[in-house]
Amino acid sequence: MTRRARGIGAFSGGLDGMLAASVLADQGVDLLLVTFSSPFFSERNGREGAARLGLPWRGIDFTPVIMSLLDAPPSGFGSCMNPCIDCHAAMIRALAEIMRDDGYDFVFTGEVLGQRPMSQSPPSLRRVANLSGAGDRLLRPLSAKLLEPTLPEREGLVDRAGLLGISGRGRKPQMALAAERGLEYPAPAGGCLLTDPIYSRRLGALKEAGLLTPRNACLIRHGRMLRAGPASFLVMGRDEADNTALEALSPGMAFAPRDVPGPSAVPVGDGVPEGLACSLVVLYTRHRGDGPVAVAIPGGGVLEAFPADPRAAEAMTVL
Repeated sequence: MTRRARGIGAFSGGLDGMLAASVLADQGVDLLLVTFSSPFFSERNGREGAARLGLPWRGIDFTPVIMSLLDAPPSGFGSCMNPCIDCHAAMIRALAEIMRDDGYDFVFTGEVLGQRPMSQSPPSLRRVANLSGAGDRLLRPLSAKLLEPTLPEREGLVDRAGLLGISGRGRKPQMALAAERGLEYPAPAGGCLLTDPIYSRRLGALKEAGLLTPRNACLIRHGRMLRAGPASFLVMGRDEADNTALEALSPGMAFAPRDVPGPSAVPVGDGVPEGLACSLVVLYTRHRGDGPVAVAIPGGGVLEAFPADPRAAEAMTVL
């Protein structure tokens, strides 16, 4: 080799990504780690993981792309509302564009052959490479020895002998290698929200009602979600952390009890009756008296309301 190879990688900051970056760094490859963010996954672990490795990092807002994919992904959804194949292909496509523009030699990921049944089977890995336009410049260091040699391997930009041959759903081989290398990584925390059945049910309700927006997708990450009408919902906090998050996402838009502890509730869509919203808020307060409770309403003002029927509230609950 007459120069150091340059690789750009999709990096969430988890165990597999940390290990893949470490394997390539050991070969002297100049790396740029890229973390994508959206309402469904955060850049925090990626940013912190890159700092632990001492490697350059960049964040990319992936929100417009993933929101468009949720409409009708060409490769379909997984078991929930997760368009994994098309999502991965779009991420790799974005990295491949940077690769060509900025003079990197290849794109890499921390994918492991067979770890996820939908997106990491051999046909799926090939499909992602083809859909993304990266072709054989897409390297998966953790499973490379089980896959066809890629262009960076054939050209000697990376040493195939120093890559790995891991497969399957278990993480014990990666954990052992990480321990050997002294790598610190976050505990598994669910990753992408689109693989969560409860969250996907909420998101599906928004989509069916024509209310699927980035802001609404963030709102339904918190508290409980109740259907207030054919195309309207109320997202209600379960605790102080939920209340704080909901109010931050929708300043001045929350219903909240005035004089007793209770939930903040944010309307989503059109036509959430103020009286209904207030009665639902009162139901989940700690008020146990016989009189009404004062509830602050969006835009200013106060309404007094009695608690809603618990059975009616249960029937309205999406999850």
